[in-house]
Amino acid sequence: MSDTNTFPWGPATGVGSLPGGDARESAKTVTGSFEDFPFLAELPARGPGADMIGRSIGLLVEMYAHVEPSGWRVSDRPGRDTRRAHSWLREDLDALEEFTQGYEGPLKVQAVGPWTLAAALELRGGEAALGDPGACRDLTGSLAEGLRGHLADVRRRVPGARIVLQLDEPSLTAVLRGSVRTASGYRTYRAVDRQVVESGLRDVFAVHDGPVVVHSCAPDVPFALLRRAGAAGISFDFSLLTEREEEAIGEAVEGGTRILAGVVPSTDAALSDPGGSVMGVRTLWRRLGLNPGTLAESVVVTPSCGLAGASPAYARAALAHCVRAARSLADNPE
Repeated sequence: MSDTNTFPWGPATGVGSLPGGDARESAKTVTGSFEDFPFLAELPARGPGADMIGRSIGLLVEMYAHVEPSGWRVSDRPGRDTRRAHSWLREDLDALEEFTQGYEGPLKVQAVGPWTLAAALELRGGEAALGDPGACRDLTGSLAEGLRGHLADVRRRVPGARIVLQLDEPSLTAVLRGSVRTASGYRTYRAVDRQVVESGLRDVFAVHDGPVVVHSCAPDVPFALLRRAGAAGISFDFSLLTEREEEAIGEAVEGGTRILAGVVPSTDAALSDPGGSVMGVRTLWRRLGLNPGTLAESVVVTPSCGLAGASPAYARAALAHCVRAARSLADNPE
């Protein structure tokens, strides 16, 4: 994996999802908001296959799934739901390509990580792949192979881009704690060994020769594990930080890990002034004794999570607010 500091990341970006179903409008909004760190938007309002699980299942190689009332379930062959996922991804990539003509710089693409995917994808009997170690290994390998092809497609479409791969792992903490519920709801799957989790992540990270970010807007993000696995950046809801996690952030920053701080609400809310949005980040820097001069190079400002649940007007305002908040952080680090 390449040195993540060989090119600058943008000061602000989005997490992934946006409201609505118009790929061109979303790509126009993203590239207009983040001139130096756009991302490939996800539009789950279009239905199954456009959601983050469905999109990532569509990336799998020689593994297929269809939608059941309970969620996504493994299939023997690709069906309508898989074809729909492929179609929407092509539509989104076409729109991104249109609005990034001549672009050179960081570009973020997102996919669901192997452990959240294993917790969400049902095997034929209705239980999650998470309960079957062999299925988890197969799923991880299939995802890695699919991501390799997906990243190559993005590079071809946006040749000037330097891709940052984001893996969404909101279920990761539950996987580590053994708190993911079985199909019956009466029991939980056994906790997956931390070394197995780390190894699976590392296998997926290895398909990309650029920086990999792991995103989770769940509490208790395992910062140290993600760094050991090779994550170049960690994206999280800043409002959920615990004191223990704050110490882990200090170690991460000193070790060169980028912090994607989710400080802007992801659902409709009154937006404070840009400086107020990043006040907590400045305060944390002081409390940890970190050099204020490193704020701009260490922190990327984002919404707290995806914006699929926001109104279109608020989503546009939130993205613009991230840019202004990042500018405030750079101009007034103290």
